[in-house]
Amino acid sequence: MDKTKIMIVDDETQMRELIRTFLEEANYEVIEATDGLDALTVLSEQIPDLMLVDVMMPYMDGFSFVTEARKFTTAPLIFLTAKGEEWDKVYGLKLGGDDYIVKPFMPAELLARIESVLRRVQQTESIPTQYEKGPFVIDEHSYTIKLAENNLSLTRKEFALLCILVKNNDRVYTRNQLLSLVWGDSYRGSDRTVDTHIKTLRLKMGEYGSLIETVWGVGYKLEV
Repeated sequence: MDKTKIMIVDDETQMRELIRTFLEEANYEVIEATDGLDALTVLSEQIPDLMLVDVMMPYMDGFSFVTEARKFTTAPLIFLTAKGEEWDKVYGLKLGGDDYIVKPFMPAELLARIESVLRRVQQTESIPTQYEKGPFVIDEHSYTIKLAENNLSLTRKEFALLCILVKNNDRVYTRNQLLSLVWGDSYRGSDRTVDTHIKTLRLKMGEYGSLIETVWGVGYKLEV
């Protein structure tokens, strides 16, 4: 049976070595990254089962790293930081963190947090994630959408965008709402990005492209 793989993202060598020691003693496989940029490189080669991410790091801090990492992995993560302010905790959880632990911490406490997060993820994964609406069948585990029994070839952003529209049938979304939901609040590009993706989605949907309706002066909706 493969070991659970945990990635430590921390610029402090001593801290990484300390965490590695008691994680390996607990029978976890461990990979390391020295900062956010290094971690993104690691993620391009292998996806861990869980990430331990320090907040305060040079080059790319933990919050910035998670914003980028969430574009291509849903692996659970726990923030590690010496900062204990409430705002940091809330912000980290909003970015997609699953837990937050303040340094210094006892090894037993961190191991308990890791086990809790992994158990929660396993329980969530056991819940069916297939959703059907009209001609659409969405499988969120495999990131696939079937339209009239044919698989659509979509990018992650197209998948997320279409999921929102299908699962909220007949609800109108503004461009800014879709930007926030799909690209995140930190995105600084033009809201015309949404228009471009909607146009591409309509093309890929073929004869069903007209299901995505433009609500002039407001935004978009999908109506089945």
